[in-house]
Amino acid sequence: MQFEARIEPLTGKLPKVSYRWDPETDILSVACKGTGKATGLNGTVDLEGGDGSFVVIDVAGGCIHGVDVVTWPDDIRTRDDLPIPELAKEGRVVFPGRKSQPRVAAVEVDTALTVEKNQSESVLHIRVGRQRAATVVRVADLLLVEVDKNSRLAGLWFLDVPPFPNVEATA
Repeated sequence: MQFEARIEPLTGKLPKVSYRWDPETDILSVACKGTGKATGLNGTVDLEGGDGSFVVIDVAGGCIHGVDVVTWPDDIRTRDDLPIPELAKEGRVVFPGRKSQPRVAAVEVDTALTVEKNQSESVLHIRVGRQRAATVVRVADLLLVEVDKNSRLAGLWFLDVPPFPNVEATA
């Protein structure tokens, strides 16, 4: 299943991203501050991979307010050269509410999820579904979103991700 994602012009400043790793669960939480107001879905978009991977996008007023990579996909590829895509524009990606189900707070999308990362793991690309041509939109200072020609979410890019905390026990 695919889920609609509309590209709109950015109003105001570009939102700021903060990252947080949970060392006990390996969950990466991405928070966006200052996303502005739009009209659309209030709740979550849950991306569920067939391998048990799980990514939750927190949406308020249709705009992305956060992302949690809860369970990482089995398909994680480390690339020597993972170029950050050239940006088409700064903007916001809005997930519209559904007229038939205006009170729906969560939408589940069953799709293939893959992750590409650079050697230092500071750039992460989560592909949603199969690889396809997409427009890249900078929706926050360190967050890029890919939307395909059919206005469907195609991917998420996390930039300048801090390293996973070293939690090795000391003797």
